[in-house]
Amino acid sequence: MTAEYEAEAEPVSQTAEVLELDTGTFVYHWPQWLPPRRADRLFRSLYEHTPWRQETLFLFGRQHAVPRLQAWFGDPDASYSYSGISLTPLPWPADLQAIRDRLCRLIQVPFNGVLVNLYRDGRDSMGWHSDNEPELGSRPVIASLSLGERRRFRLRQIRNKKRIHTLGLDHGSLLVMAAGVQEAWQHQVPRTAAACQPRINMTFRCLLSSA
Repeated sequence: MTAEYEAEAEPVSQTAEVLELDTGTFVYHWPQWLPPRRADRLFRSLYEHTPWRQETLFLFGRQHAVPRLQAWFGDPDASYSYSGISLTPLPWPADLQAIRDRLCRLIQVPFNGVLVNLYRDGRDSMGWHSDNEPELGSRPVIASLSLGERRRFRLRQIRNKKRIHTLGLDHGSLLVMAAGVQEAWQHQVPRTAAACQPRINMTFRCLLSSA
């Protein structure tokens, strides 16, 4: 994986920050992968034109509304399921497909779907989980692009839950969880009582069934 990226509209060369979670298990963080103006345009486009949905989970005998809005975009055969939710892909918007193509070249992973989450305010969140669904394969690589409000992103080791790393994900930042992270670590975006503007996060994935 290269740690260099040059933006199209506003040339920027940036080296990734590298966090080694365990021996040979890495997270890569580009604090400003997208230049501000391009990040602004992408945020507005997704915020205004995405057909957002609020999914429902069935846990412990009760239905619970997912505390954020979501959409799933991908190749035609890239259907995806997690936590009892089945997602049929929406067609790639042009701006989102351009980001996907750049990530594929950067990371050398054939991403074919992206889960887009809208955190409307600090009450919206993501609980502890790993992206380890069978269709992602045994050692998936996940690329996460954040837009809008800065939020905390936390990683917790599964075998020792006291081992936690916290990162602040800013507007235009890219985080890549490399092979091996999902097997040994969980991640979350916790709630916050602080005043928060909306945040959009995109997690790009490669589904093996349609790779």
